[in-house]
Amino acid sequence: MPETGGLRGRRGDEDWAAHLEREEARYRDGEARLPDTRDPDTRQRQLTRLGNAAGGAGLALLMLGRAAEADAWLHRAADRYRESFADAPPGSWGRPIGAVKTLVLAGDWAAAEDAARWALETGAPEAESPIGRYAAALALLVLGADEQARVHADAIRTRDDFPSAVGDALAYLAAEDVPGYTEAAESVLESFATREEYLEDLPVADTVLVLQALARRRGIEVELTSPLLPNPPRARARPSSAGGAPS
Repeated sequence: MPETGGLRGRRGDEDWAAHLEREEARYRDGEARLPDTRDPDTRQRQLTRLGNAAGGAGLALLMLGRAAEADAWLHRAADRYRESFADAPPGSWGRPIGAVKTLVLAGDWAAAEDAARWALETGAPEAESPIGRYAAALALLVLGADEQARVHADAIRTRDDFPSAVGDALAYLAAEDVPGYTEAAESVLESFATREEYLEDLPVADTVLVLQALARRRGIEVELTSPLLPNPPRARARPSSAGGAPS
């Protein structure tokens, strides 16, 4: 499959070691400030920043091909996102999404399933916002509840306030529609390639990595090549608590 185009020149020649050093420094600085943060709102925002920095360090390590080292940072990110949620404003669905995604990226399906159940318990399936329904669809796909996931994916894929390609990819995964998923995944990757800004300034198509991990769990193999993805993509994964891929 041809490499996705539309990239700014610098993205194909990133200094991932420098990115890693920056994210680790951000995390250490934020962690040092945390004990003095008493105000609940300030604390939840600081915990979210820590989650972002830890996740950024994990992504940088994945791009460096150091997956084993990435795991610790990705788990740390999930813990911080989850810890931040209690005092977060209503509708802060990015925290459950972040927790689930980082654990999927770590290849720890048992932990990802636990985070997915928690995401559902937070009320994501009843959310009115598309980001809440996205959290529900993602969690249900992790748990292998594809029919339920498809309901939420279908609810967001046609909305004007949510990326249609992501919704399509989730829906096609739930239906195990390989041609449909392939086209949608390519569109999601292209959307990352044309971005001007990234979380933590890290040009990584993390959503594509998560989608591809979910696809592999369903026996769907789609080859995608881009400077925004690790090369080769991560294939290692720990077993789930259910003892393997969902049927």
